[in-house]
Amino acid sequence: MPILDINELHLHYKTDGIQNADWLILSNPLGTQLDVWAPQMPALRKHFNVLRYDSRGHGKSSVPVGPYRIEQLGEDVIALMDHLEIERAHFCGLSVGGMVGLWLGANRAPRIDRLVLCSTSAHTGSAETWNARINKVNSEGMGAIAPMVIDRWFTPGFQKVPHREVDLVRTMLLHTSTVGYAATCAAIRDMDLREELFAIRAPALVITGTRDQSIPPEEGKLLADRIAQARYVTLDAPHLSNWESADQISDMLIDFLR
Repeated sequence: MPILDINELHLHYKTDGIQNADWLILSNPLGTQLDVWAPQMPALRKHFNVLRYDSRGHGKSSVPVGPYRIEQLGEDVIALMDHLEIERAHFCGLSVGGMVGLWLGANRAPRIDRLVLCSTSAHTGSAETWNARINKVNSEGMGAIAPMVIDRWFTPGFQKVPHREVDLVRTMLLHTSTVGYAATCAAIRDMDLREELFAIRAPALVITGTRDQSIPPEEGKLLADRIAQARYVTLDAPHLSNWESADQISDMLIDFLR
């Protein structure tokens, strides 16, 4: 199990694909782990050298005491790149993973080639909303929020049909550390990258879902309007578009990055 040690932080990661191809880093939504990109891997590993990782506080990575900051999550990516001697890479993030991508694009531009920003925002939700979720998780555990999160991540029709996919994602969510989840919620709560968007010069593909109940399409449109070289695409999809629209997302990634 590949692990990077950074002081007292252990980051779990996995690489797949073609060794001499361009690097593509995939970054996960809140409450998931690197397997959340499983629907895309059969296609992506044919074209790229893919790096997936568990963000701090998630999966098999360690759980430092929070709150976390978005710049910490970004610097974790740079540490992984340094460890693997990746000078420059494409970056694709969904939800908080996309927020990490925004920070990297604005603050570590020489390391980022192209950006794919899925179901994400430069600033989302109020402090009161995030504090309420943090308090609920801390007092009642992940099971208390799982039904609400799953309803936001998947459409009702998708949930009605027996899907192994929904169960896999629900399991990831339920097995996420409450400490790591709450600390990452705090990073999102305290983040405001709206003015930093103007500094991003990497070509960017912004993908939003018209049925996304977590981050509405207008927040994605703001990204596309402020990032100089951005392409904006909407899908008839919920927050976890890479599961309900798996083939479309894979095709868009390959087309844009190659």
